[in-house]
Amino acid sequence: MSGFTKLLCFLMISVVGMISYDTRFLLGLAVFSAILFYCAEISYSEISFVLKFIAFFSLLNLLTVYLFAPEYGVTIYGTRHVIFEGIGRYTLTQEQLFYELNLLIKYFVTIPPGLIFIMTTNPSELASSIHRVGGSYKIAYAFSLALRYIPDIQEDFRTISKAQQARGNELSNKASLMKRVRGNLTIAIPLIFSSLERIETISSAMELRRFGKKKSRSWLLAKSLKRKDYLAILIVVLLCSVGIWLLVINGGRFYNPFK
Repeated sequence: MSGFTKLLCFLMISVVGMISYDTRFLLGLAVFSAILFYCAEISYSEISFVLKFIAFFSLLNLLTVYLFAPEYGVTIYGTRHVIFEGIGRYTLTQEQLFYELNLLIKYFVTIPPGLIFIMTTNPSELASSIHRVGGSYKIAYAFSLALRYIPDIQEDFRTISKAQQARGNELSNKASLMKRVRGNLTIAIPLIFSSLERIETISSAMELRRFGKKKSRSWLLAKSLKRKDYLAILIVVLLCSVGIWLLVINGGRFYNPFK
């Protein structure tokens, strides 16, 4: 399919998945995303680092939500069913668990389409698709550069990690979890700064070549929308319509099973 189709479908699924808190709808979207991910045939080795990174921060986010707002689910659903009494305000309730379950499902809704979009889209083809449907080619080129650098950053991370392990700094599964986290953070921080320097170099090179002087430009790769593109967009639009309809039926974003 066209890169524009994959981008548009990813954005629509992500938006409706973030807005809705209807567990039934989110589970359906999660299954749909999982089927798409299976059909994409992306090998685990290609995305292992990204998946581990996402999983770590997803769990950290769930824990942070409970630490800072342990009664937020009670506030949302208007009832309070205590599972066990904790210390102070840290009482575990069914409402809080249900709310955080919805947050967890949202990750399974949005992450697979995002990985499919990143791993199966040629950056130049995506940029040309966005430009051909009326988007600014400057914004399109920014998307292209962002996608082009993700594999490079992953490869740099692996190279630095292997170099650190060759010097005796164990970062494999043999090391403890906290040691691996600290070791990966020491790699990630300088990697971010080196990436910023690389971006500055590219920006200077593009400016010297007078990028942005004209209103249009040609592209090496371009793909027009075909029947399968329109079919994919139609399916996602129908799914989003179901999400919007449930917002009206539920009288808001939240599905409340405690009523």
